[in-house]
Amino acid sequence: MTATLLPGIVARSVTTPRYTANVLARTTDPTVAADATRTIVFVHGNVSSSLFWQPLMLSLPEGTRALAIDLRGFGESETLPVDATRGVGDFSEDVAAVLDALDSGPVHLVGWSMGGGVVMQLLLDRPDLVRSLTLVSTVSPYGFGGTALDGSLLNSDASGTGGGGANPDFVERLAAHDTGEDSPTSPRAVYRSAYVAPGFTTEYEDLWVQSMLTTATGVDNYPGDATATDEWPGFAPGPHGVLNTMAPTYFDTTDIIDLPVKPPILWIHGALDAIVNDASFFDLNQLGAAGVIPGWPGEEVAPPQPMLKQIRAVLESYQAQGGVTREVVFEDCGHSPHIEKPEEFLAELVAWVQ
Repeated sequence: MTATLLPGIVARSVTTPRYTANVLARTTDPTVAADATRTIVFVHGNVSSSLFWQPLMLSLPEGTRALAIDLRGFGESETLPVDATRGVGDFSEDVAAVLDALDSGPVHLVGWSMGGGVVMQLLLDRPDLVRSLTLVSTVSPYGFGGTALDGSLLNSDASGTGGGGANPDFVERLAAHDTGEDSPTSPRAVYRSAYVAPGFTTEYEDLWVQSMLTTATGVDNYPGDATATDEWPGFAPGPHGVLNTMAPTYFDTTDIIDLPVKPPILWIHGALDAIVNDASFFDLNQLGAAGVIPGWPGEEVAPPQPMLKQIRAVLESYQAQGGVTREVVFEDCGHSPHIEKPEEFLAELVAWVQ
C-alpha cells in the first residue's frame, strides 16, 4: 500500500479484539493519545477506503491530530464477514474498538456517505467517544431506499433495497481490479459519473480508483446477498454484506434525536450528488420511475426515497430537542465535497471542530 500513500501520510496496523485495522495518520501527528479536543477521525464510505481522506488530512492546521480508519473489508484492514442484521453495527463497533485501542477519548468524527451512517450509529452506541459529527453526503438516518418521507417502509419486505441492487458487472470489475474506462460499469467510470460532479478532474483520480479497488467482494462483504419477494422488483435485503447494512429493515439511526447529550452535527453535501439525493439514480424506485427498470408499479406504490428531505427533517428534530446542527450545500459539487471543494470543506470543518 506504500505506493498509494501521499508524502506526509503513514499507515499503521491497530489490533483490536474485533479486527485488525489499517489506520492512516500524518507523519507529524503523534501515534499515541493526544489532546482529544484536537483529534479528528475520518470514516470512509462504501466502495472506498481511508485513502480518499489524505489531501484533507494533510491540509488540516498544525497541531490537529488526524486519523483515518479502514473499515473491515476495505483498504488494508482485515476482511471479516459483515452481519447486516445489525445495520452498520459491525462497522461502528470496529471504529469504537480502534479508538479504544488508541486510548483516544472523545473525538471529532467525520463520516462520508455510508460512513455518515457509521458515525451516527457510533454516537448511539458510544456517545462517550464523540465530541462532534460531520456528516458528508451521508446516507439517510432511515437507510437507503424503500421508505417514505417519515421513514415508514413502503412495504414490509423493503423490496428493491440491499445487496440485490448492485450491478453484477461492476462487482466483477471490482473483484478483477479493473482500472480501465471501457465500460460505464467500470470503477473508474462509476467514480466519474457518481462520486464527483460532471467534468470534475483531479491529479488523484488513479489513487481514488485504487482505493475503490480495495473493496472486498462477495456475499459477506460487498455487495451482500438478497432474498426473493413478490414485491417489485422481485428481491429484498438479505442478512449479509455491506449494502444490506443500509437496508431500512436493519438500519435506523433516528434515535439520535432522543439522546440526552447531543454533540453538534454538521451536514455537508453537494447540490449535484448522484447518490444521495431526492431523485437518486442508485434508488431502484427512481430507476423504475425513469423507465430504466421495467414494470415499475407507480408513484403510489414505489416512490423514490426523499433522502435529503429525510436527513433535513431528522436534523431539524435533533435541533428542536436541544442539539446544534448546520447544513452546508456546495454548488457544482457531487458526492465528494472533501475532494471536489477542498478549501471550502476545510474551512467549514476547521470552524466546526473549533
